[in-house]
Amino acid sequence: MTTVKEAPPAPAAPAATLESGMMHREVLEAMSGLLLGMFVAILSSTVVTTALPQIIGDLGGSQSSYTWVVTSTLLALTVSTPIWGKLADLFDRKMLVQIGLVIYVSGSILAGLSQSTTWLISCRVIQGLGVGGLTALVQIILSDLVSPRERGRYSGYLGAVFGVGTVAGPLLGGVITDSLGWRWCFYVGVPFAVAAFVVLQRTLNLPRRRRQVSIDYVGALLIAGGVSSLLIWVSLAGQQYDWVSWQSAVLIGLGVLLCAAAVAVERRVREPLVPLRLFSDRTVVLAVIASVAVGIAMFGTTVFLSQYMQIARGKSPTEAGLLSIPMVVGLFLSSTIVGRIISRTGRYRHFMLAGSLLFAAGLGLVGTMDEQTSLLEIAAFMFLVGAGVGMVMQNLVLVVQNAVSQHDMGAGSSLIAFFRSLGGAIGVSVLGAVLAHHATASIASGLAARGIDPSRLGGTDRVPDVSSLPAPIAHIIEHGYGTAIAEAFLVAAPLGLVAFVALLLMREKPLGVKSGIELAREGGQA
Repeated sequence: MTTVKEAPPAPAAPAATLESGMMHREVLEAMSGLLLGMFVAILSSTVVTTALPQIIGDLGGSQSSYTWVVTSTLLALTVSTPIWGKLADLFDRKMLVQIGLVIYVSGSILAGLSQSTTWLISCRVIQGLGVGGLTALVQIILSDLVSPRERGRYSGYLGAVFGVGTVAGPLLGGVITDSLGWRWCFYVGVPFAVAAFVVLQRTLNLPRRRRQVSIDYVGALLIAGGVSSLLIWVSLAGQQYDWVSWQSAVLIGLGVLLCAAAVAVERRVREPLVPLRLFSDRTVVLAVIASVAVGIAMFGTTVFLSQYMQIARGKSPTEAGLLSIPMVVGLFLSSTIVGRIISRTGRYRHFMLAGSLLFAAGLGLVGTMDEQTSLLEIAAFMFLVGAGVGMVMQNLVLVVQNAVSQHDMGAGSSLIAFFRSLGGAIGVSVLGAVLAHHATASIASGLAARGIDPSRLGGTDRVPDVSSLPAPIAHIIEHGYGTAIAEAFLVAAPLGLVAFVALLLMREKPLGVKSGIELAREGGQA
């Protein structure tokens, strides 16, 4: 008689317990406040994009003011990101995220009270300081919770939140601007920030670090001063003064001098803001190059696409927000799907190479548009840009986190965010200068051909309200901005190929299987 043996109990589903030992549910609970914080960070950048033409028009600003409302935030974010990264290696990380949220809320409330573009730009700097903390710390804390091998999956969740925030921002901004007024665009993120603060307090528990504190304040000031000088030069040259002029010479010389001094300081201080030893790692250097390219693509498209829709196509802020959905859908799908595949296979390089080619192609195609291009065509082009950025952006952080030691995890993670934001600031400034030069020249030429005095517009460098202008003048404005914004995208397109070459030279390293908490315990830091 044959004895039937009982089948052994089925093993737990692989997804239930991660290689780090944490349950999937536990990681999601810990991440819930981080995801809210990431949503706040993205919302602060995107909710204003559809409102900017009206904001600048109401406050009497110029095209350079338009650019600096965005650039000021990116600059503050850029300079503060490595500071937050260093602080994350020294202090309680949950407390730092909450401090970032408080700074963001303060800047948002003050921005909503703005009476001039100068006031608004100053408040946007405060917002950028808070968002810099959220941007850097979310990725760093994620490295604490899960291993690099598992991190692709959860980076996909961050990418999904990025997508939701990117689409919700322009839509909210458009609806709010059309109904309540643009000032409420700055207030809408406050409830989300408060909710993120409370959720973090309840769900996120991390071991405290045991390290001595040393902050490189001198390096921070030198980096801020050097980058600011160069961005001011790029933004104003060709408009406020000639490219070859004493003003250009002063700003370039000051920027180069301050950046050189920053490098000298970073070589000597005990806890450098940007550890130069990281640049001895080939993977880090190539990831930095790709991050700059991604930053220019990501920020440039979101900022100037809205301007194109409202000025060149006569769309309302709400309609401009709706028309940004294709790009966000591409980003959402690619970051989520690719993140899961990377976690399952441990392979990431081929996806990133494909992504860089996609966003290069998308930018090049957008660069062919004018004020009469089919919106369906533009939607397809923007989908390509979003899909490409989604396949590259989050995974660059993953690659660097997998390459650096646990001691440098905060600095390494923030380094990528730093150069991505720096690329965005440079991109918005440079592309804004290209746009302003082309639009001003085109509009002046069109007005002169019809014998119209430019003073009727308050000057050709003003951001106009097209709906209030007579049809002949409106057509000149629409053509000027339509072709100028296309030229800006065309200038940005080769950067996708730069990212491709950088990623092609990058060696694929097997993803680690230990979380940051485990590594810290092994090293006696927790």
